[in-house]
Amino acid sequence: MSTQIQRSRSATGRRGLDLAVDALLREQAPAGWWKGELETNVTIEAEDLFLRHFLGVLGPEVTEPTARWIRHRQRDDGSWATFHGGPADVSTTVEAYVGLRLAGDRPDEDHMAAARRVILDGGGLERARVFTKIWLALMGLWDWQHVPVLPPELIFLPPWAPLNIYDFACWARQTIVPLTIVSAYRPVRRAGFGVSELRAGGRPLPPPDGGWEHAFTAIDRVLGHYHRHHVKRLRAAALRRAESWILERQEADGSWGGIQPPWVYSLIALALRGYDPGHPAMRRGLEGLDGFTVHEDGFRRIEACQSPVWDTGLAVIALLDAGLPPDHPALAQAGAWLEREEIGVRGDWAVRRPRLQPSGWAFEFANDLYPDIDDTAVIALALQRLSPGDGGPPPAVRRGAAWVAGMQSAGGGWGAFDAENERELCRRPPFCDFGEVIDPPSADVTAHVVELLAGVPGHGHELRTGLRWLLDEQEPDGAWFGRWGANLVYGTGAALPALRAAGIGRDHPAVRSGARFLLSAQNEDGGWGEDLRGYRDPAWRARGTSTASQTAWALIGLHAAGETGAGVRRGLAWLLEHQLPDGGWDEPQYTGTGFPGDFYINYHLYRMVFPVMALGRFRELLA
Repeated sequence: MSTQIQRSRSATGRRGLDLAVDALLREQAPAGWWKGELETNVTIEAEDLFLRHFLGVLGPEVTEPTARWIRHRQRDDGSWATFHGGPADVSTTVEAYVGLRLAGDRPDEDHMAAARRVILDGGGLERARVFTKIWLALMGLWDWQHVPVLPPELIFLPPWAPLNIYDFACWARQTIVPLTIVSAYRPVRRAGFGVSELRAGGRPLPPPDGGWEHAFTAIDRVLGHYHRHHVKRLRAAALRRAESWILERQEADGSWGGIQPPWVYSLIALALRGYDPGHPAMRRGLEGLDGFTVHEDGFRRIEACQSPVWDTGLAVIALLDAGLPPDHPALAQAGAWLEREEIGVRGDWAVRRPRLQPSGWAFEFANDLYPDIDDTAVIALALQRLSPGDGGPPPAVRRGAAWVAGMQSAGGGWGAFDAENERELCRRPPFCDFGEVIDPPSADVTAHVVELLAGVPGHGHELRTGLRWLLDEQEPDGAWFGRWGANLVYGTGAALPALRAAGIGRDHPAVRSGARFLLSAQNEDGGWGEDLRGYRDPAWRARGTSTASQTAWALIGLHAAGETGAGVRRGLAWLLEHQLPDGGWDEPQYTGTGFPGDFYINYHLYRMVFPVMALGRFRELLA
C-alpha cells in the first residue's frame, strides 16, 4: 500500500471518528443523559390495544395510529416476526391479527387473509404460546379451561420452597404475581367478534413428551380442580396479599419494573380487584405508558422498556475511548446525572442477600426496586474513568462495586438482577413456554463485573472466583455466550477486555482462542454479524449480515487481545465505509436480547456507542 493511500485512509479514519463523536454528542439530552429508542415487535402495540379494551379506555385516537403501525410492520408474506428479517412467528402474527380486528379490519381484507394463511400454516391458534392465549381468553376468544392455572396461593410459599415467587427471575416474578389474580378471576371482556377462522383443528395445547412436562400437566389438572373448589378464606387472603405485593412495587413513573409485561398485567389485576382507571395507581400506570409511547409520521408505537442509564454509561465510556477528556462538559454533566441515579433502597434482591448494603443502578429512569448488576458494573466503570484518579475510586464506585461483589452467585458468576436465581424447575411449568424465567449467571454480565472489580481494591476473592468462572465458561471454539446481546460475538467481545483488565496476558490460551474465534467469524465484507436464529439453530452460529454494533463488539474484543492485523483493519474499514454522512450508522437488525430464542431488541443507540468505542480504542491504528 502506498504512503499516499495510507495517509488517505488515516485521514478518513480520524474524520470518521470525529463525525461519530459529534453525532453522539448531539444525542445527549439537556439533563445529561442519553437514551436511544428500544424497538421490539408488534405484540407490544397489539397488547396495548388489548389492555385498553379490557379497561374500557380504548379510543380511536389510540386505535387508529397503532393499527397503522401494526399494518406497516407486516411482511409481504402476511406474517409478523419477532425481529428484523426473522422467520414468521405464529404468536406474534396472531396478536397482530387480533389487534387489527379490534381496530376494525375485516377478515376478508387482503392483508388479513394473508396473515390468516400464515397462522393456519403454523398450526393455528392452537399452537400460539400461553401468554397469547391469556390475552385471547381475556377477550372471550379462547377458553380459560385451556390456559394453565396460576393459583394466587403461590404468594404464600416461603423463599426456601421450590417454585416460590423469588425462585423466578425478577421480570417473571413481577409478571406471575398479577397473573395469579387474573387466573383466579378468569375474566372476559368480549371483543365483539370471533376468530374461529384462525383455528386449525389441532390439540389446544402441545401434548406432553414425558418427564417433567407430563408431571406438570398432571399438576395443572389438579390445580384446575382446586380452582373450582378452592378454600374461600385462603383464596381471599392470597388475593389480598398479591394485591398488596403489586401495589408495593409500583415505581415512581407508574411502571412495574420499567418493563411492559408486569406493567400491563398489574393494571389488569388491580382492575379485577376493584381499582377503576381514575384510581391513583391506575392513573399513574396508564400515564406512565404514555411516556413509553412514540408518535411519529402518523404511527403510534410503544417501547417495551427504556434504557437511559445503560445508554448513558455506554456513551460516557465511548466518548472517553474516543479521546474526550474526563472534564469535558458533556461528560461532567453525564457523570453528575449518573451519580444522582444511584439507588439507595432495598429491593427484591435483598431476599437472597438480606445483609448487603443497597447501591447499584437500574436500566431505566425509575426502577429503584430492581437495580441490575450489569448496569451497575458499566456505570461504575464509567464513573471510575471520570474521576481524577488520585484518591482511588470515588465513593459511588466503591458502593456499587461492593454491591455487585455481594451479589455474586455461589458458583462464581453473576446474573443480571439476583443472586442464586438458578432453579431449573422454574422452567418446567406449562405457563413458562415463552422467554427465560430464571436469572442464572452469564458470561457477559460476569465479564463486566470482573472488569470493574479488577480496578476496585477490596474484592480480591470475588474477582478471583469470578475470573475462574469466566474462564471455565469459554466454549471449545473460543467463544463466550452472550445472554443480553447477540450472541457469541457479544459475549466474546465482553470477555476479552475483562481478562485483560484482570491481568490475563495476551498470550494466554483463552485470549488467543477467543481472538481466533472472532477472526474466524468475520464476514467476507470485513464486518461481523450474528443472526438471532443462532440462539437455537447451530447452523446460524456466529453467522449473519454485518452490522455496526456487532462489528464494533468484535473489534473491541480483538483490541483487548492485542490484535492489529489484517482482520482488524478490514473491520475498521467496514465501519468507516458504512458510516452515514451524519456520523452515525444504519442498523435495522436487532442485536439486543431480551429472552434468547423468544424476544429481541433493536437498541437504537448501539449503532453509535459501540462503533465510537471501537474506533476510539484503535485511534493509534487509525492514525
